[in-house]
This record gives sequence, C-alpha cells and structure tokens, in this order.
Amino acid sequence: MSQLKPKIGMHAATFLVVSVIIGSGVFKKIAPMAETLGSPLLVVGCWVFAGIISLFGALSTAELVSLFPNSGGEYHYFQKIYGRFFAFLYGWSSFAVIKTAAISALAYIFAQSVNSFIPLPAPYGIQLLASLLIALLTFLNIRGVGSAERLSRWLTYGMLVGILVLIIWGIASPVGSVSNFTTTSSLSGWGLMKGMLVASLGAFWGYEGWNNIGFIGEEVEQPRRHLPRALALGTGIVILSYVALNIVFVYVLPLSAFVSMASHPDQIAAVEVARAIGGLMGAYLVAGLILVTTLNATNSTILMSARILYAMARDRMFLKVADAVHVRHNTPHMALVIQGFWAIALIFTGSFDQLTDMLVFASFLFYGASALGVIIMRFREPNLAREYKVWGYPWVPGIFVFFCATIFVLTVMNQGREAMMGLGLILSGVPVYYFLKKSGT
Repeated sequence: MSQLKPKIGMHAATFLVVSVIIGSGVFKKIAPMAETLGSPLLVVGCWVFAGIISLFGALSTAELVSLFPNSGGEYHYFQKIYGRFFAFLYGWSSFAVIKTAAISALAYIFAQSVNSFIPLPAPYGIQLLASLLIALLTFLNIRGVGSAERLSRWLTYGMLVGILVLIIWGIASPVGSVSNFTTTSSLSGWGLMKGMLVASLGAFWGYEGWNNIGFIGEEVEQPRRHLPRALALGTGIVILSYVALNIVFVYVLPLSAFVSMASHPDQIAAVEVARAIGGLMGAYLVAGLILVTTLNATNSTILMSARILYAMARDRMFLKVADAVHVRHNTPHMALVIQGFWAIALIFTGSFDQLTDMLVFASFLFYGASALGVIIMRFREPNLAREYKVWGYPWVPGIFVFFCATIFVLTVMNQGREAMMGLGLILSGVPVYYFLKKSGT
C-alpha cells in the first residue's frame, strides 16, 4: 500500500493551521456584520464568540486527530466512528464542492486583487490568472510537501508581520477615536439573537479551515503529540489576530462607514481603513497584504485537501489512480492533479460562490459530527490510549455539537431552498458510492 512519509514538524504544522484559515474574510466581513448588528461592540463580540466556538471545535477535533493520525482527516475518523458510507459522503462533498470551491474562490479573489493593481484583459483575464495560480501551486505541491510548506511558512511570516503592522499603525493613528465604540444597536430580544447568529456566520467563514491540518496527519512528525498542539495554538493565533484587527477597524472608522460599504461589494473594509490611515499608499499596502493571504490560503488548501482524495482512493472509494505516490517527491501527485482540474473547472462555471453558500450548513453538519464522534468514542472505546484529551469534556464538544445542530436547523428553516440544494449535492455521491462499491474500483 502506498504511504506518505512524515516530514512536517510542530512549528510547520502550526503555521499551516494559521495559513489555511486566514484568507480574505477578516478583511471584508465587518461591513455586512455592521449592517446587521448596528453596534461595534456586538461586531467585535461576534468575532470573539465565533473564535471561542471554533476553538471548541478545534480542541474536540484534536482528540480525534491524536487518536487516528492519518491522511484524510475527518474522512479517516468518520470511517472509524460512523462507517464507510458516511465517510464517503464527507469525502465526496469535499471533492465536489467544499474544498475545491474554496480553492476556486481563494484563487479568484487573488486574481481580483491583482486586477486592482494591473487591469487584466476582459472578459476572462481574472479566470485565467486564477486558473494559472491553481496550476502553478498544484505543480509546486507535486514537487514536494517540503517546498509547499516552506512557501506557506514564509508567506505566513509576511502575513502576520503585515497584520501586526496594520494593528499598530491603526492604534497609533490620530484618525481613530474611542467614541466610535459608543454606537448602540436598536436590536433587542429575539431580533438581537437572530442578528448575532446571522452576523456570526460571516465570522465563522473567516475561521473556516482550522480542521484541515488533520488531512496531512500521515506526514506530520510525532502526530499524536504535535497535531493537537498545532491545531490549538494555530487557531489561538488566528483568534487574537482577528479580534485585534476588528477592534482597529472600528477604532479608525465609525460604524456608519462600514454600513455604507455593505451596499458596495467592490469595497474592502480593511483597504478603506488603511486608506483613512495612510492614504493611497496605505490602501495599496493592505491590498498587497490581501494578495499574500489569499495566495497563502490557496496554497495551503491545495496542499492539505488533496490528501482526502488520496486517502479515499487508497481505500478504493475514489478513482484508483488518485492513490499514486510520486516516486521521487513522495506526494499524492495524481490526487493533486485531479483536484486542480476540478477547481479550475469550477472557476469557469462561475458557480463556486453559489456552491459554497449552499453548503454552509453542510460544513457545520460535518464539523458537528466530528465533535460528536469524540463523545461516541469515549463511550465505545473508553480504554483506548489517548495521548491528548479534549479540555472541558464533555462540555466543550457538547457545546460545539449543539451549536452546529442549531446552525443546521436554522438554515433549513430560514433558507430551505439553499439547504435542500446543498443536501442534494451531498446525496449526489450516493450512486457514485454504490457504483464504486459494486465495481471494486
């Protein structure tokens, strides 16, 4: 059986967690959140709340990562907990939409950012550049996990330095005012709860991706020890960065400025904040920072998500060719190629944004299944050696499961059409599963 070799240490794994989470969301989401909530303190509170819930999910998943360190992440754990069928549906959803559409969206945002500096030829300039980026990063990842990880590490260094500079620059700016925090919301009761939930969804997508490190469990040194620590530490770094950035955003500009941006999707909140601080140069610097973050997130997502296809193929639950390991570079090169082709195809269909919107609830379904799996395994296998146990058990995984179930139910109730279409995309894997099972691919 083909096997990938462990080459990634604790430090590198932590930076991969950071790199795959921080994309473009934190720089843009404050505008729709401000419009929904009408209070800067509630906006910052949403990022804190979403960060804590995401940390609960990360700490819960870390126990499964420690128990079952292997390629494929949730796909591998779900086989142990729920069986092959549910695991396949997760893997199929990740390939068909969740992860490949994320790659497409990140690459597209990168190309859009380049277009703001250097106008690309119409009508397909942005799509072609996004496709070229996916192709080049796929090639880099085929050349070796070390090369891709080194690129991610240096981009993450640059990204964190850029974020730190923006935070310090904003706090020190005479443009800012503490009085910006005094705006109060008109929401109360159920309206406030509903508004917080809607706004928190934007924040949660800013944190999305913390679970990806589990996909490369087979390639991390001392995985039972390093993966849980990298997951918790990396998520913690992102939470601190996000909360600090949003405090600076609100300090520099009044909430009304962000509310007006909500009706102008071409405006990026962080760029406008930097423009207020440092004029055109500030805007260009933050636009450059977004280039770095989207490039970094695209690379890290390509690196980790392809391991799901590799793990599925190795279990004869995907095209057999995808389990190939490159003789010289020791990478799942065919899984990377297949993933790259599909992500590029989604760019040209123009459907990746709609697909990810429809599967918001599906991601929470699978996240909740992971945390629930921790509880199930504690009952099913109480004597199983656990090098890491989730802090605050059973409350931490229990609260996370409850939150994911709430998001799922409310999405079905309030966005039934999108939820049903998303469920249909997931269930489209059912005939594929039985075909592969029957043919013994």
